[in-house]
Amino acid sequence: MYKELITDVFFDLDHTLWDFEKNSALTFTKILEENKIGVKVEDFLTAYIPINHQYWKLFREEKISKEDLRFQRLRTTFKTIDYNATDKEINLLAAEYINHLSSFNHLFPSAIEILEHLKPNYKLHIITNGFQDVQNKKIRNSKIDNYFDVIVDSEMAGVKKPNPYIFELALQKANTKADKSLMIGDSLEADILGAKLVGLHALHFNAHQEPTHNHCAIINSLDEIKNYL
Repeated sequence: MYKELITDVFFDLDHTLWDFEKNSALTFTKILEENKIGVKVEDFLTAYIPINHQYWKLFREEKISKEDLRFQRLRTTFKTIDYNATDKEINLLAAEYINHLSSFNHLFPSAIEILEHLKPNYKLHIITNGFQDVQNKKIRNSKIDNYFDVIVDSEMAGVKKPNPYIFELALQKANTKADKSLMIGDSLEADILGAKLVGLHALHFNAHQEPTHNHCAIINSLDEIKNYL
């Protein structure tokens, strides 16, 4: 479908290549146990996952700071499950979470296979809303850094997807044009609508079983990318 058209493929990282939910769960299992926090990991994660999504949306919309994101998502989770965590405990866990998150590096099924498939024929890049130090560790520790020519994160750009500037910066650094580029990501709002606003083609990796839409083609597994490239 895109084989004769596309020269550059831009990937999102979290929830697209890097299995954020699995790695995050393993991190919390480790730090809650090591710090003797008296909650069941399953109960904590059930509350935390949607709360984290809500706070990331606020962060993406420039409504909260990085520090607020890291602290308040934990504070709200503990309140939700009726655990009386102190500010000291929350600050400690927030720091430990960031320190240990990139030590778990599960990728989505077929991630390496699809990167191997694409690399000979396309220039590959990453556009991520994550924090630079953490994202670079994830990419390096999961041994996918050699696949990518350009990596642009929101701290580098000073804005977050879906802001057009982060896509424009990535295109500039990759020395390519929007109409020859394809964005692949899990977030309809940040990745797909953001990319299309700048003129990129888009492929929605529906990692969260969201409703179907007509904005672009939808895939449910990474190996389906072979049907398009």
